[in-house]
Amino acid sequence: MKVAAMSSASRHAPDNTDPLGKDPAGLVSLLQLLVKIHDDGTTVRLGTVLDLVGRRSFGPMLLLAGLITLAPLIGDIPGVPTLIGIFVFLIALQMMLGRKHFWLPSFLLDRRIQRQTLHKAVVWLMPTARFTDRFLRPRLTFVVNRRARFGVATLAMLISLLMPVMEFIPFSANVAGLTLTVFGLALITRDGLLALIAFILTGLGVGVIAWALL
Repeated sequence: MKVAAMSSASRHAPDNTDPLGKDPAGLVSLLQLLVKIHDDGTTVRLGTVLDLVGRRSFGPMLLLAGLITLAPLIGDIPGVPTLIGIFVFLIALQMMLGRKHFWLPSFLLDRRIQRQTLHKAVVWLMPTARFTDRFLRPRLTFVVNRRARFGVATLAMLISLLMPVMEFIPFSANVAGLTLTVFGLALITRDGLLALIAFILTGLGVGVIAWALL
């Protein structure tokens, strides 16, 4: 009877929700979610990652985009910064339009990465994540309140538009990935100081590209 009840409940469970019932609380929480992914075969589908992280909140999705761009073996793959740029542009636009559930095209959702590569990236990022999470806390929350998030979304869109160009400028994509990561953490933890740092990083990234193109 218990098995039958569980099967019935699973059939009626809503799709595309965070299995933990809440957004990741920081870098470590997000990385722990990535480790739990169980997809078919030796590759992991981006849509599966987003279903686990959740498609309802702007912060976790920005954080995920930043980590993918920053992670070695993933962000260094040609074309990845451009795909992440498209990803960020679409979710930032939908956030500004007030959507409660982010839609993404199938050509993005169907992108795959080697499971072993993903796990290596998580292992590489985890020590930094543990160190960083100790300093995160709500402060200067007016910088990340509901209205201010439109400013964050605007800057994220600016970064996304520059990311295809960053494919040809050494280390500029790393600056973009770091900026998106900091923005995502700022929104998740309501840390306005982090958001201010991300504003500065945005200016730095734009400056690097302008300098490279002149």
